[in-house]
Amino acid sequence: MTSGASTPKGERRRAALIEAAAELLVEGGFDAIRHRAVAERAGLPLASTTYYFDSLDDLISAAAEHHGRTELAKGHAQLDELPTTPRGIDSVVELVLDQLPGEDAGYEAVLLRYERLVATGRRPYLRPLMRALGAELRELLAEIFARSGLAIERDRLEELIALVDGAVVNALIEVDPDPRAVARARLARALSKLGS
Repeated sequence: MTSGASTPKGERRRAALIEAAAELLVEGGFDAIRHRAVAERAGLPLASTTYYFDSLDDLISAAAEHHGRTELAKGHAQLDELPTTPRGIDSVVELVLDQLPGEDAGYEAVLLRYERLVATGRRPYLRPLMRALGAELRELLAEIFARSGLAIERDRLEELIALVDGAVVNALIEVDPDPRAVARARLARALSKLGS
């Protein structure tokens, strides 16, 4: 980051560029983040992207972190609203699905989300960030289960995440119009077995 971002105006401009890049990331994946597209979305001159970011990779990293942290904040807000009481399997399933395939259950939104997740593997510079965000997501999911009266060990949590992700990916491959519903059914069955 250049020194120009250390002023209030610079911080505002840099934040606007990150927000614009994050929006483009959600709408079209990593390939949608281009200097010109980000500057236009933010309503700033094209040169501002190279002024406030050392490279396109730097801008993509900032956008991915912003988006990931925004989603985690939404998940924590949901968690904060939960009373610490047992709840039905259906409620727990919906809370978990809000964190994994996401709140937007539309086919295109889920497809873009999973494309983004898989595409991070082709961007080594994103790996540390994705590991950190993934660890925070697992902590959030563990707390959702705990507050719902379901004691889930770490290995079992990993299995449930894999179950949901696998169900979603299979539904996307089959072009099922509602991948979240497929994941919902699988996760509900798995959690029902835990309770019995």
